[in-house]
Amino acid sequence: MLKKLPKENMGKSDLGWLESRFHFSFAEYRNPKNVHFGVLRVLNDDIVKPKTGFEMHPHENMEIISYIVDGEITHKDSMGNSETLKRGEVQYLSAGDGIYHSEKNEGTINLRLLQIWIFPPQKGLPRLYGSHRYKFEDRDNKLLNIVSSQEGNSSIKIYQDINIYVSELDINKTLEYRIEQNRQIYFVQVEGKSTLNNIELDFGDACEVTNESKIEIKALEKSHILFIEMKK
Repeated sequence: MLKKLPKENMGKSDLGWLESRFHFSFAEYRNPKNVHFGVLRVLNDDIVKPKTGFEMHPHENMEIISYIVDGEITHKDSMGNSETLKRGEVQYLSAGDGIYHSEKNEGTINLRLLQIWIFPPQKGLPRLYGSHRYKFEDRDNKLLNIVSSQEGNSSIKIYQDINIYVSELDINKTLEYRIEQNRQIYFVQVEGKSTLNNIELDFGDACEVTNESKIEIKALEKSHILFIEMKK
């Protein structure tokens, strides 16, 4: 079963320095019928204006992945980490019993990123931080596994049993992904337009995929996609 989630029906916020589209209940967007999908708690599509950003703030017992779509993000945290990442690169942390961090756009163009929060399998796990500078050719017309569980094959490993995939597809290119039993997918059309099992998705749209054995993605124009595969 595929449930299309048009971007027009998602939560929205414009604070001037920050424009956000909330896939799930978050901040001022309160929707008790749309709090999470499986272990996926938050997916925010954020645009951060130049010379602004999220000041130092705390997190605990959450696994947080930032996928950079445009611009650059500068991360600093209470563990002493500091780095700047750009398009297609990924930063992650498992907050464990507590961590403070900031995320700033110190550049001259808008920063667009997807902020993804995943419930950890248990509370109080050791804190993790890391990043990976994936290259365009890694995701050019093919699926790239940017995040996996500790038992998975990705360069980035978190505690929860998930896989995150991305791809940039040329027009009319297709990809297929087989879904194992008792697994499900949350799919995001990051840029461009494509069909997902013949359901058309425009940029910013999403789709919940349950009780399916596979998905087939076809780019109707130059497309950029991301999906999170997880247990039901």
